[in-house]
Amino acid sequence: MIDNIIQSETASTLTSEELQLINLELSHVPQKSGAAIDALKIVQAKRGWVSDECLIAIAKLLEMSAEELEGIATFYNLIFRRPVGDKVILFCDSVSCWLCGCENQKHKLSEILKIDYGETTKDNQFTLLPVPCLGACDKAPVMMVGDDLFTNLNSSKLEQIIAYYRKEGEK
Repeated sequence: MIDNIIQSETASTLTSEELQLINLELSHVPQKSGAAIDALKIVQAKRGWVSDECLIAIAKLLEMSAEELEGIATFYNLIFRRPVGDKVILFCDSVSCWLCGCENQKHKLSEILKIDYGETTKDNQFTLLPVPCLGACDKAPVMMVGDDLFTNLNSSKLEQIIAYYRKEGEK
């Protein structure tokens, strides 16, 4: 009975497809809270980010407090709690990348995009976010644009990468 009430409350916020996918994840875990990250990722995959309303709806569905779920959402840097651009640029600022000059490359990237960490370009095409490691330390400095990893960054390479994605965005 209570599950039906929770389902109907969240149905007005979450789509039936999101609910179906989250319920599928719930079938694989012994406790509902065990599906928290997957539920957040499902909503983000469909909407690009997780709004407060969606977070509250997910928390109700998982029988968690919104504060608990917010703690999980903000711990993971790949759960976006604000709208992001069409392409998220994850720029590594780890020690390895820093030793290989990522700070200069980050400044160049900010100059090209006219944004800083946590900001989105005016055309909503790019959001720039720092990450502590992308796991390619031997090819530092590195960044990801969407799912694409770019290594051994330099100013020229950054200009080419951004030009490529801007061109792709125009299509």
